[in-house]
Amino acid sequence: MENNKQLIALSSMSVGQKAQIIAFTFDAAEGERVQEVGISPGEQFEVMRYVPLEETIEIKIRGYFVSIRKQAADHIMVKLFS
Repeated sequence: MENNKQLIALSSMSVGQKAQIIAFTFDAAEGERVQEVGISPGEQFEVMRYVPLEETIEIKIRGYFVSIRKQAADHIMVKLFS
C-alpha cells in the first residue's frame, strides 16, 4: 500500500517533473472521463507545460500530449520520481 504522505496532486507538479499516477479522489463519472484519454492509475507521465488563461496542464503520457483541466488535476494523486 502506498504511503499517502508521499502522494501529491498532479496540479502541484512543476514543468519537467515526472511521476506515476496512483489514485483518483473524484467521483466515478469524472474518473471515467479522465481514463478515456489515457490517464489511469499506474501510468507514468511528465508535465510539459501550464496554460494559465485556459487553466489546463499539458502532460505527456503513453507517448501522447494530453491537456487536462487544473480542476481535474487537483483530484489525481501521483508519486514523484526521485
